[in-house]
Amino acid sequence: MKRDDLKSANGPAAARRRGMRDAFGAPALVLFASMMGFGSLARESGLDLWTTIATTIGIWGLPGQMVMAEMTAVGAPLFAIAAGVAAANARFLPMTLALTPLLSEWRGSWLKRLAFAQFVTLTPWVAALQRFPGMAHEDRVPYYAAFSAVCMMGAVIGTAVGFELAGQLPRPWTLSLVFLSPAFFSMVLADVRHRAGVLALVSGACMGPLLHGISPDWGIPLTGLLAGSFAFGVDFLLRRRSTGGAT
Repeated sequence: MKRDDLKSANGPAAARRRGMRDAFGAPALVLFASMMGFGSLARESGLDLWTTIATTIGIWGLPGQMVMAEMTAVGAPLFAIAAGVAAANARFLPMTLALTPLLSEWRGSWLKRLAFAQFVTLTPWVAALQRFPGMAHEDRVPYYAAFSAVCMMGAVIGTAVGFELAGQLPRPWTLSLVFLSPAFFSMVLADVRHRAGVLALVSGACMGPLLHGISPDWGIPLTGLLAGSFAFGVDFLLRRRSTGGAT
């Protein structure tokens, strides 16, 4: 049976239950711990609890959230904060586009598509890349929505806990928690075993420290742009070579 011909055995409700079950455990716990670090940082930056929680839900990307907290702490203007957050989260555009071919049969309204795009972040995105190809088309959106909802719930709770515990734990401990999410993402992405993903991971790990040393403000977005472009280009050339140059 072709993967495109896969049929749902139990319907959307079963897909939602499977998504929730897959998210409980390491994905939700890692986001919980990572957002504890952000909650602590946000309180030290002068944000209140509800603004901090709204940041987790609205931005839904740890680098962008940290940019906002740090720029708020130094009194940056609103426009500069918005631009910094947009630059830090620019990676979500190619991530969303990468999911588009896997949702080719989805006919949801533009509001549903906009809501779906808001849920795109690293952990659910990697889960979608792993599981969508072997999943019936009608199960993919319910699965992803449930998986993302559990992850966001864990992140919101972690944000609140970290905010309340700020100052009670050593600062290096709480802030080091923010690195759990990219570390977990790196391990999961390496398990995907797509050549382009592995190339992006390795090249990003090599470029990141160098570019951060050159420009702490632009090191992260530049690393994403250059490492991703490099991985895409190398993978494209290797695929083209393996097919004898055919397009």
